Formats: sequence, structure tokens, C-alpha cells
Amino acid sequence: MFEYFPDNYPWSMAALMTLNAGAVMSEIDEACRDLKPMASANDDAANDAWHANWSAMGDRNERLAKVDEAAGNNLSAGEKWLRAAIYYLTAERMCKSDDPQRFETYNHMLACFRSGIEQRGDDMEWVEVPYKDTSLPAIFVPAQTDEPNPPCLIHFDGLDVMKEFLYLSNVAKEYNRRGVSVLLVDHPGVGEALRSRGLTLFPEVEVPAAAAVDYLETRDDVDSNRIGIAGISLGGYYAPRAAGFEHRLKCCVAWGAIWDYGPITEGRITGAGTALSVSHWEEHMNWVFGTNNADEILEAARRMTLAEAVPNIQCPMLVVHGGGDRQIPLQMAHNTIDNATSSPRADLKIFGPEDGGVEHCQCDNGKLAVEYMTDWVAEVLEAKPG
Repeated sequence: MFEYFPDNYPWSMAALMTLNAGAVMSEIDEACRDLKPMASANDDAANDAWHANWSAMGDRNERLAKVDEAAGNNLSAGEKWLRAAIYYLTAERMCKSDDPQRFETYNHMLACFRSGIEQRGDDMEWVEVPYKDTSLPAIFVPAQTDEPNPPCLIHFDGLDVMKEFLYLSNVAKEYNRRGVSVLLVDHPGVGEALRSRGLTLFPEVEVPAAAAVDYLETRDDVDSNRIGIAGISLGGYYAPRAAGFEHRLKCCVAWGAIWDYGPITEGRITGAGTALSVSHWEEHMNWVFGTNNADEILEAARRMTLAEAVPNIQCPMLVVHGGGDRQIPLQMAHNTIDNATSSPRADLKIFGPEDGGVEHCQCDNGKLAVEYMTDWVAEVLEAKPG
């Protein structure tokens, strides 16, 4: 993995994520160059500088987008609006949950993202998935196919990966090209669901997953007998958990295995995982879970185990993991596959150094993972690309 900040793993990974989402390398360098001396501090001042530098790059692209838009160059404007969105998304990433600029930057990102989509004329829909007494914000991307009702994949986020990032990383586009529609959902604990609606994370993620299936069953452009689910990073817990209890799902993809989130969380609380965490990790987790202290975080995380769910999965399952993942032990991928005793097909793909993609969720080479997963899902759901 290219580590722009050798002494700050979260910053290096965030910079790579922008590249995977369509950022320009020279702009990444410009945003990061004068941050290098403060990277090892990993404190509030460093994170404020991070926010300022990435926001400035977002401001530049927004300004250029407006020039293109005024000239009627809509496609060029759209590209710049979307680059602005990824830079604002990256700026927001290191803010504390009670920092007003976090929400200001996030809402600005949403506006830029919408402008970019509208200027490019992308074939997608902003939709609301009915959920309890509210709804979950989502993006629906229809398949490129002649089928009147093609299969659809519900894609859940990670701990801090949102639907906009997945969209910008062309995840939906690659499924779309293979004849699979995609529903990118901000579920409780992430994205708009957390920031705009105060919906916090809880272990029983089959509840929002079932809501997504219910919604898709109302659409006449989706085959309700060919609905699957995928999740990235902490979504490696979400997707198998959902598939274990929501048997309408016909396939499951764990993009990064999370067999048991308790030990991972305990390691970060005790300091064993400090090098991989942002400086205010505990504060962030209290926001995500709606908890008040480390003990409550750990109590919630210990409930996030797949020991009960995975043996109950009755659909095909794929686990994708990096052989050198520094966040999640490879053994968790083996545990997940080995316990999928009721699945008719349980596949494990480990990316090693001979091919690349060895890091967490292939942040060092995301295209490899996306290509592999989309081919697998298209095969299992019998998709027919146009």
C-alpha cells in the first residue's frame, strides 16, 4: 500500500480512498504535502489542518465546476462537482461528531454530489427506503439489461464508508454493467441515516436489511426472487448477519470479513489497535452506537458476532479479504467460511501480494475486488447484461 503518511495509517488510507473514488493524484499531493510534519501528532490541530486542506481542494473544484456550468459544459462541470464531493467527504472524515464544520462540510458534499450527478445526467434515483417511523436514504442504480425485472444487490456501507463513496468508486457501475441493479443504502450508524436522522448502529442489522428487501419488492423493475446483499469493511459483519436471518436474500458478499467485532473493539480501547485508529476513535464510536463510554461501546461490539448468523445462511456467500489486512485478522475470513455450513456455496477470495489488493478491503487496489465481486454476483444471480 502506498503510504503517503508512513506514521499515520488512517490518513494514508483516506488519501488512497480518494484516489479510488476518482480524485486526481496531483490534487491529493497538494492537499497532503504540508500535512506531513503533523501526521504523527494525530491530534485535534492536525485534524483541523486536514479538514482545511481537503476543503480547499473541494472549493477549487467547485469553483471550476461553476465556470464549466456557466459555459454550458455540463459533462465537465459534473466531473468537477463530483471531485469536489469526494474532497469534502474526505475533509469531513477526521472531524469530531460535535464539530459544527463536520455537518456543514457533509451537507455541502451532498449538494456537490447532487450537482455532479445532475450535470452528468447519470441514470440513477435518489430513493427513500421506508424504515420504522422514518426512512433510510439510498441510491438506486438500474442495471444495463434487456430484462424487464433484473436482479438487484442491496449494498450496505462500512463504519465510515457512505453511499456516495461507493457510488464514486464505481461499485454500482460495475454491477450495473453486468446486469445487476444496485441499492446503495445509508443504514443506521452511517452517512445520512446517522448525520441527518440520528439513527445509530445496533447489531441486528437484518432489520434495516429487511426494510430494503421490502422496498425492492414494491418495484416492478426488480426480480424479488433475485435480491442479494453486500457490505464493505464493517459491512463484512452487516451482510452475513442480515443473510443469516433474512432468507429472502439470495446471495451475500462480505467485502472484508468481520467474524467477531468484540476483540477488534477491545484492542482499540486498550491501545492494541491505536496505530490504526483516528485520534478520537472512542468519541466517534459513541456517536455511531449512541453510547456514552468505552464500556458501553464494548458491550455493543461484543454482540456483533456471526457465530449464530453464519451457520443459518442458506444462500451462496462470498468472503473477500486482503492477505495482509492490518485491521482485521485473516482468520476471521476463514472463520466465516468454515461456519457457513448451510450455505450451498461458500467461497473465499484472499488477495495476496502476487496479485495486489492485500490491504483492508483492497484499499491498495480496489478495482481488483470490485471486478471479482461483481463477476461473482452476476453469475450467482444469473444476471443478463444488455
